[in-house]
Amino acid sequence: MTPFLQFSISLVVIIVAAKIGGYISYRLRQPSVMGELLAGLLLGPSIIDFLHWPYFTDGHLTETIHGMAEVGVLLLMFIAGLDLHITDLTRSGKVAALAGGLGVVFPLLLGIGVGVGFSMDLASSIFLGLVLSATSVSISAQTLMELKVLRSRVGITLLGAAVFDDVLVVLGLSIFAVVLNTGLENGLLSIFWVILRMFLYLAGATFLGLWLLPKISAKVESLPISRGLTAFTFVVILLYAWTAEILGGMAALTGAFLAGVILSQSQVKERIETRIATLAYGVFVPIFFVNVGLSANARELTGGSGLLFLALLLVAVIGKVFGCGLGANLTGFSRLESIQLGAGMMSRGEVGLIVASVGIAEGWIGQEIFAAVVGMVIVTTLLTPPSLRYLFSRDKSPEMRKKVIQEGGNG
Repeated sequence: MTPFLQFSISLVVIIVAAKIGGYISYRLRQPSVMGELLAGLLLGPSIIDFLHWPYFTDGHLTETIHGMAEVGVLLLMFIAGLDLHITDLTRSGKVAALAGGLGVVFPLLLGIGVGVGFSMDLASSIFLGLVLSATSVSISAQTLMELKVLRSRVGITLLGAAVFDDVLVVLGLSIFAVVLNTGLENGLLSIFWVILRMFLYLAGATFLGLWLLPKISAKVESLPISRGLTAFTFVVILLYAWTAEILGGMAALTGAFLAGVILSQSQVKERIETRIATLAYGVFVPIFFVNVGLSANARELTGGSGLLFLALLLVAVIGKVFGCGLGANLTGFSRLESIQLGAGMMSRGEVGLIVASVGIAEGWIGQEIFAAVVGMVIVTTLLTPPSLRYLFSRDKSPEMRKKVIQEGGNG
């Protein structure tokens, strides 16, 4: 079978499995994303490992699927940004900063403690703390969109806190690498440059985007170009994702989210959302959720790595729920809202996997630690959707409770 035919049939299996898993999850009154994640775990090396069947001989197949999954998470974060307004984010700035900041500090310290407790050296322990500090808000954003509460106070703050979290983790990872390679005294200039480039990118990309993109999108829609607005929006998403990493030193999904927030000011916002959502949820987003499971191998969690996995899982949940929740509670959120926010920041998703991959590539952690980290990422990702649905169903507002119960599984 040719590489293209292998690629084609693998996509058939992934998309069909994702949709079946999502439907079963909906019938069980859970967000559909949970079923899609479980479908990936079933298809992956933990159970079936279908991509390593004799039919699939193309060595680049996994990499190609991973690339499509990355596009899926960019589209998902763009849609999340498109559902918001800049004024929403600015209003939640204080609580988002405190929740995001404490949501990094608490897991970082707890992670270092776990590393020391398992007799790791200080560098590996600090890196373990950085992995635990990461947050992948894409899973939570999708769940909140399914629950119709993304624009609630918790939902808006969650996205703002995730931006702060991303900036702090990337900054921490950059400082860690600089100090480890050159020493603190020699690396001060590099650390200053990391901070400066992030600030310049966010300021420049936001200013230029608000000035140009809404006007250009309206103009493109009026031109006699076949699906011109869809093509323009897709290019903007990819461009902002690329510049976020290359120019800003940040995660690509932060750039995609920023593009969505900017284009939420466009006169043709509804048309953009309709067209991109069709592309995203029909093809790319299901591939992303399934690929999370395809990246995990629960069979590697044996012996010492199994105990480390349990410790990391406990710390991962406590660190985010308590850290982010405390930040929200200190700024006026109710106890339930604070726990909702902390649970929404619990998933590590693809961000945790990316940070862990950097660590094993640089030799900062070994294969056993990596296996435990991947297990923690998968479980926290699976725990997030049902946790959010349960917590929002306990909202004291009858209208909110009815909405979550009725809409909870419908994605």
